[in-house]
Amino acid sequence: MEDRYTSPLSERYASREMQEVFSQDRKFKTWRKLWIALAETEQELGLPITDEQIAELKAHADDINYEDARAREKEVRHDVMSHVYAYGLQCPKAKGIIHLGATSCYVGDNTDLILMRDALQIIRRKLISVIGSLAAFAEKYKDLPTLAFTHFQPAQPTTVGKRATLWINELMIDLEDLTYVRDSLRLLGSKGTTGTQASFLELFEGDEEKCDRLDPMIAEKMGFPGCYPVSGQTYSRKIDTRVLNVLAGIAASATKFSNDIRLLQHLKEVEEPFEKHQIGSSAMAYKRNPMRSERIASLARYLIADAMNPAITSAVQWFERTLDDSANKRLSVPEGFLAADGILDLMANVADGLVVYPKVIRKHLMAELPFMATENIMMDAVKAGGDRQELHERIRELSMAAGRHVKEEGGDNDLLSRIAADPAFGLTEEELTRAMDPAKYVGRAPYQTERYLRDVVRPLLDANRDALGFKAEINV
Repeated sequence: MEDRYTSPLSERYASREMQEVFSQDRKFKTWRKLWIALAETEQELGLPITDEQIAELKAHADDINYEDARAREKEVRHDVMSHVYAYGLQCPKAKGIIHLGATSCYVGDNTDLILMRDALQIIRRKLISVIGSLAAFAEKYKDLPTLAFTHFQPAQPTTVGKRATLWINELMIDLEDLTYVRDSLRLLGSKGTTGTQASFLELFEGDEEKCDRLDPMIAEKMGFPGCYPVSGQTYSRKIDTRVLNVLAGIAASATKFSNDIRLLQHLKEVEEPFEKHQIGSSAMAYKRNPMRSERIASLARYLIADAMNPAITSAVQWFERTLDDSANKRLSVPEGFLAADGILDLMANVADGLVVYPKVIRKHLMAELPFMATENIMMDAVKAGGDRQELHERIRELSMAAGRHVKEEGGDNDLLSRIAADPAFGLTEEELTRAMDPAKYVGRAPYQTERYLRDVVRPLLDANRDALGFKAEINV
């Protein structure tokens, strides 16, 4: 296989579990389960299908004769009919009733829906696990003041834990969307060539009631709450759009998280995990590059772009069915899931091993805090008898001078010394320094963090304990 292209999603990024969902084996075994469900339902609705035939189908549900199917496909150029033929070779008594009344989309589309549901379950579990890791991080650091940024310019302080709740909240929105889309999935059922069930109306000799019962019975056997009420030959390709949009939403949230970590690692405040023998650069031995966060951003960019595929495909479906969706779906849907899976594995690894440097965080915060504390300083001076308007102008002038000292001369922030030296304020440098407690300037950040975790996140985690503690295996 070294002389052939292989997808990096399989070789480097996606888990074995997700790859198995979209494997050929899962696909064709699901086809056979659907054929069995169809035969059982048709028998229950009165067609002359015997228990012996169904038992024969079940006996060969998993031992797929791939060589026979491949050889047949070379002749007929049709994958479904090739597998009908191969199944029939193994089930000579039942071969005449395999796929009875159905069209190719009965196995193809229903299988796609089943696999997307199963894959969404994996994504949901991993998403919850990442939320759990970030919640533990937020709880641990909910009181640690840090410099907050707007426009990546210093703004009012927040806490490290409160910042983590912003990451969590994005993922909670994604989880809500995912759960809704997963729960709204239905099977196509068995609608026939143009969605009219004409073949089944013929099989059931015009019995409308039996035609109505067919789809719900198949859906129940396949573990679905029902089938889409109307369709052409295929289920609406807008379903693929909804699913991929959920995955793209996760990718967007992951990118925001990874970008913040990359910026924080540049500031030396927070780092992603760095293994003992990991190499950051082939040239610069001292480097500790945020390569996992960079990989998250890279895969996420691919996934966000991939979400365009089903939207475009949905838009150009002609009437009851065209086939220009098929090749695109074979690529865009599985690879979208593989990419999302790889992203969440990386997020789980990073979130579970974040390293925080409180002294660096404090150093950066204290370098800016005098500017942010000027309103409090001004209020204290007013209480001592100063004029608010005059003091505001003096604060402005002194702040500008301190800013020039930092930026043009490379000095430290000496704003407190300048204020202490100005008699208009009547405050000593010692008094001003005592006012520089960062915890006084984080507002309600610790309380907001605790309340959010208590009221929103923990109920979710408590209800999904089986999803917590996931340890991702990162291949490279």
